[in-house]
Amino acid sequence: MPREPMDLMQGTLDVLILRTLAWGPMHGYAATRWIRERTGGTIDIEDAPLYKALHRLEHSGCVSAEWGISENNRRARYYKLTARGRQQLKAEESAWRRYAAAVFAVLEPVS
Repeated sequence: MPREPMDLMQGTLDVLILRTLAWGPMHGYAATRWIRERTGGTIDIEDAPLYKALHRLEHSGCVSAEWGISENNRRARYYKLTARGRQQLKAEESAWRRYAAAVFAVLEPVS
């Protein structure tokens, strides 16, 4: 039975985008593709939530954006992590790692 892409838990998208942009500036489609490939297709982000999150992160100063030309020779908006975004990523990564460890602790069988 093929696996369906998972819905993102609230608050996950921002940290995924910040981590993705830590690798370098990307346009939205490239960021979505990178996340999908990195997760083996388990997480597939739709356009509307992606761009809403990118605009929110831009408004908060975590990312900056400028127009450029994509690999398809099309005009695209490239998003780049700012110093504030790096700080935010560090804080959110730490919180997510603690959260994931706590969830796994509950999921582990009791011996």
